[in-house]
Amino acid sequence: MIRRIRNYNFIFRPALLTSLKSYSREKFMKDLMAGIIVGIVALPLAIAFGIASGVSPEKGLITAIIGGFIVSLLGGSTVQIGGPTGAFIVIVYGIVQNYGLEGLAIATFLAGVLLLLMGFFKLGSVIKFIPYPIIVGFTSGIAVTIFSTQIKDLLGLQIENVPADFISKWISYATSIHTISFPSLIVGVASIAIIIFTPRLTSKIPGSLVAIVLMTVLVYLYRRFTGDTSIETIGDRFTIKAALPQPAGLSINFTTISELISPAFTIAILGAIESLLSATVADGVTGKKHDSNTELVAQGVANMVVPLFGGIPVTGAIARTMTNIKNGGKTPVAGIIHAVVLLLILLFLGPLTKNIPMACLAGVLVIVAYNMSEWRTFLSLLKNPKSDVAVLLTTFLLTVFFDLTVAIELGLLLAMFLFMRRVIETSSVSVLRDSVDLSPESDVHDKDEILMLPGGVEVYEIDGPFFFGIASKFDESMKQMRDKPKIRIIRMRKVPFMDSTGLHNLQSFYRMSKKEGIQIILSGVNEQVHNVMDKSGFSEKIGQENICSHISNAVERAEKLVQRPA
Repeated sequence: MIRRIRNYNFIFRPALLTSLKSYSREKFMKDLMAGIIVGIVALPLAIAFGIASGVSPEKGLITAIIGGFIVSLLGGSTVQIGGPTGAFIVIVYGIVQNYGLEGLAIATFLAGVLLLLMGFFKLGSVIKFIPYPIIVGFTSGIAVTIFSTQIKDLLGLQIENVPADFISKWISYATSIHTISFPSLIVGVASIAIIIFTPRLTSKIPGSLVAIVLMTVLVYLYRRFTGDTSIETIGDRFTIKAALPQPAGLSINFTTISELISPAFTIAILGAIESLLSATVADGVTGKKHDSNTELVAQGVANMVVPLFGGIPVTGAIARTMTNIKNGGKTPVAGIIHAVVLLLILLFLGPLTKNIPMACLAGVLVIVAYNMSEWRTFLSLLKNPKSDVAVLLTTFLLTVFFDLTVAIELGLLLAMFLFMRRVIETSSVSVLRDSVDLSPESDVHDKDEILMLPGGVEVYEIDGPFFFGIASKFDESMKQMRDKPKIRIIRMRKVPFMDSTGLHNLQSFYRMSKKEGIQIILSGVNEQVHNVMDKSGFSEKIGQENICSHISNAVERAEKLVQRPA
């Protein structure tokens, strides 16, 4: 039985528990219909994502079945549908090429652990604040990469080993263009056309399913009556087992962890972003609110369990989630039904999937890549400030030409540096020697709006967070001060937080002032900053009487000290 788990004020409360309290037959019928439709929609996508990721098609189905079931069972969204997605194709393919299937399983498991920790430490809200240019940059980069990987099957090119890097891949395509199979090209183009035009005829049946069913039947008849086997099918490349595999253990040790922690981190970050983005989009449609931390825990458990059965990474799927909503899905029961439908298809119709043409799956993935590209958004972001454009293009180019892991890590690093630069640019340290203007304050109780400073007293006001970025700026500003007053009041009313570097600089400034015989008084210190000072022992060094709640109290304290006999 699922219970609430309290940890560091975190409450693990799956949406399924809340939904079942008011569950009814009417809701079940809606969930049943939505679950069946979503299961059918997920079938071609799961197969295509599995093959494009460098694993067998049934592993894509296994991921959708087990991962989709766990996400719906434990997740924090009522309508989220979990499974394999196009975003993972690039990273999964790279891991399989470099570390094999065992390496993929271990990286996915480690990613699950990281997602679990993200949820327990309540990082769900933090993930949402990853800069938008980074998300668009690597999403567009993934789209270009997915498209480039499908050219061989779309054109039916005879290439034994397609190079991994982007440029070599296209050079290989160009040198092998004479091996193009026109029947495969016709199947691929026809599949794309069917997917594009099906929504104009009906919104109930997904175009990808229509394309796969129609092209599979036509290619089967074509191969049977003409004897032409130039149109490659899944069965020509893979053997599909119509059964769930037995769980297998993983050989995890320090060596494998050190080698795979970087790709595991990429899987975790990408999974967290995509699942929470999907849940947020769903909230906007349904009017409900998901629990982001519970959702991360569910994603973590799913990614820890799925690799034991040979599956690939799991995350929330926006397209399938929206399909669930549009077809009346009300609770996580719809997601569970979708997993059951896929299981039944695997067990009873699995062998039939061997007849699906590879060119048709390539057409499906070309449409997936186009939808992921967000090219209109990409072009609009190019009109933004140069710093945002730099993040966007850096992430995009690194994703396409190098590696998604490198793209995410460097993209995040660049975004953090740019963020710190903006904070530093908007932060300031000002010096007041004669008077303090109190008019901007809302909590002033003084009759006069100008507070005069006694002789020998200076006020240094810090405007902005006192962290390692602004701390050096404060230090430089203090070194430029040539006057030696008797008392320095450091006004911190606009300092929302202070880190260890800021505290270190403040302590150094205090020691320097003490050697020069200058008294330090702090003003407007908020509770959080005060706690940092208390824990470090700085409050005792400077004296609690010299930490004042308001500038008026600080000036009054300074007057007493100035008048005190030497």
